[in-house]
Amino acid sequence: MTPARHHTRRPTYPLAHAARQKPRRWPLVLRFAKGAVHGIILVPVILHSLFTVLIVYLDRHVTGNLGLPTSIVPSLSIVVGLMLVFRNQTSYDRFWTGRNSLATIGTSVRNLTRSILVSARSKGVNGTPLTDRETADTEKVVRVLVAILYAVKHNLRAEYNIPPASGIAGEGEITTAKAEYYALLPDGLRGFEDQGLGLPLQLTVLVESYIRRGFERSWFHGPQASQMTVQLNNLVDAYGRMETIRTTPLPVAHLIHQKQVLALFNCVLPFATVDDFGWWAVPIVAIVAFTLYGIEGIGVQLEDPFGYDKNDIKMDGIVEDTRQEVMVLLDEWKAAGSGNGAHGGMFD
Repeated sequence: MTPARHHTRRPTYPLAHAARQKPRRWPLVLRFAKGAVHGIILVPVILHSLFTVLIVYLDRHVTGNLGLPTSIVPSLSIVVGLMLVFRNQTSYDRFWTGRNSLATIGTSVRNLTRSILVSARSKGVNGTPLTDRETADTEKVVRVLVAILYAVKHNLRAEYNIPPASGIAGEGEITTAKAEYYALLPDGLRGFEDQGLGLPLQLTVLVESYIRRGFERSWFHGPQASQMTVQLNNLVDAYGRMETIRTTPLPVAHLIHQKQVLALFNCVLPFATVDDFGWWAVPIVAIVAFTLYGIEGIGVQLEDPFGYDKNDIKMDGIVEDTRQEVMVLLDEWKAAGSGNGAHGGMFD
């Protein structure tokens, strides 16, 4: 009777890295640092407040006649509101599409891993055990599937730094996260990023080649191999959508006009409020500028959701959770193949 294996793993649970792990200490209304856009809107709010101070001072102590009719505010606010709504809807659509595309990639990796490990159990119809070469081939392709997640993440962040074929990452220092990523790549892999070939697409070629070999070994029947290819195509398609988001900014004409209209509205507002509110126009303009520039700042952060900002997609955690799942499946598959798996395991 084979004794049960004792696993030594870090304490974890599904989605442990992607989910928020600690409760909020302060209500969101009192938060001014982590996750907030106050840092990027502070300068324009201060400038508009100082401009309002100047207008009120000139109106009260110099010219005495700088006020404009308040009816000008509603007409301008409609234009500003429409532009900000368009900007935020467009930016959030990019964020949501990026998140769904990453989910599609993770789902494809899960499906392919499941199909590969369940099917790669025997050779042909006679049930011949896998050779060491076939076992290593299967383990390599599962690691490549996980490496695709890392490659997608790094390419979207413009971190093109695949190690050379020797496995040494050049002159730069290798971080722990990068070392885990490099360990997933096949030995001797040569990158072609300097020639315009992205590593994610290059790694999918290795997976497609394995599917063909599995079909020739009778591990996969025709429809199953075809479905696995569909999963791989879905993965590449999802990555293409993420690339489109990353490489297609909003038209510069829209950005310029939005900035100008926003600045114009906040510059006109002091003239429309100085007669009725006097020095109270300063905090009023500051609040309006804080609100409008804050909405615009949110759109700026969501426009490219693949970076390291607090409001970006949690790509590091999502990739780590998927890696943990796949590697546990791979460990169980290897244990079952070596006869060390506990009775009733996944691959019995």
